[in-house]
Amino acid sequence: MPRTGGTGTDVAVIGGGVIGLSVARRAALDGLAVRVHRPGGFGDRGASWVAGGMLAPHSEGWPGEERLLRLGLASLELWNRGFLEGLPPEVVTARSSLVVAVDRADVADLRTVGEWLSGQGHPVTLTNSARDVEPLLAQGIRHGFIAETELAVDNRAVVEALAAHCEQLGVQWAPPVRALADAADTADITVIANGIDAPALWPGLPVRPVKGEVLRLRWRHGCMPVPQHVIRARVHGRQVYLVPRADGVVVGATQYEHGRDTAPAVTGVRELLDDACAVLPALGEYEFAECAAGLRPTTTDNLPLVGRLDERTLVAAGHGRSGFLLAPWTAEAVAGELRGQPLPEAQDLRRVVTR
Repeated sequence: MPRTGGTGTDVAVIGGGVIGLSVARRAALDGLAVRVHRPGGFGDRGASWVAGGMLAPHSEGWPGEERLLRLGLASLELWNRGFLEGLPPEVVTARSSLVVAVDRADVADLRTVGEWLSGQGHPVTLTNSARDVEPLLAQGIRHGFIAETELAVDNRAVVEALAAHCEQLGVQWAPPVRALADAADTADITVIANGIDAPALWPGLPVRPVKGEVLRLRWRHGCMPVPQHVIRARVHGRQVYLVPRADGVVVGATQYEHGRDTAPAVTGVRELLDDACAVLPALGEYEFAECAAGLRPTTTDNLPLVGRLDERTLVAAGHGRSGFLLAPWTAEAVAGELRGQPLPEAQDLRRVVTR
């Protein structure tokens, strides 16, 4: 992309979470001068800092979300094909997911997903012996399926590693902005990638916050070991996931609309603990290390908004529960726009979203 403004900055990225950093790194790898407007501390990363880090297009899939499945599968391939380059290998905490059901109704939902995936040409391995795969499961749990290609990553380690790689590539840091012009006046192209705050910069963007509590349980000496797989379960209609970490397990996540409230609620935390221990009883002996709530930037159809808003403005927001999974695809989509070669699944939003 030729520099037109003579400012020394080709691309300004607004947002320092996994999406903004992935976009910035990809642009820097292409040789562009990049500036990222982000909060000051690594602890302030919004949804990225409290995410589970699952790269799970199969086990998160649901009938009616075919396009999201396609995007997720394409992005998972990018994770394996090169996105992990430059990141330490220990950011990957699990390889493969086990999806299980607790009661008959949950078994029916599980079969619905399994049959839908097979119909999409992506069969998963069904099992009636889930405890043979993960022996720590509760004794009554038998039915499930294995998504063998899925991964899990340590979300905080990925954010820190992306930031470090950006620094090595010469990316510049800048404070957050309150208005689009604060970044656009000194850059040729601006990418809005600040999650739930995107509509404040471009009114009309259909992005809203969806709250979710997440817990961290730490392994202690004498406890049963950390599970080897990501475990996703349906417990009496509620979804819970257990994601391995080097020192324990991340448990998530509730999902409900509550404005911008990020205070963990007793009801949500209690349900997560009850459901987690119903699936993996050994977790009751772990240390309760952390409780947090984040706000997922969500759209009406659960699809991200990635594309061009005008000649000098792009958006990469609205990833909902799939931010980490879709980070590589988003970075490639933005890179394609910058080269003038948009990806087939990317969007031209100029007629859809008006200011």
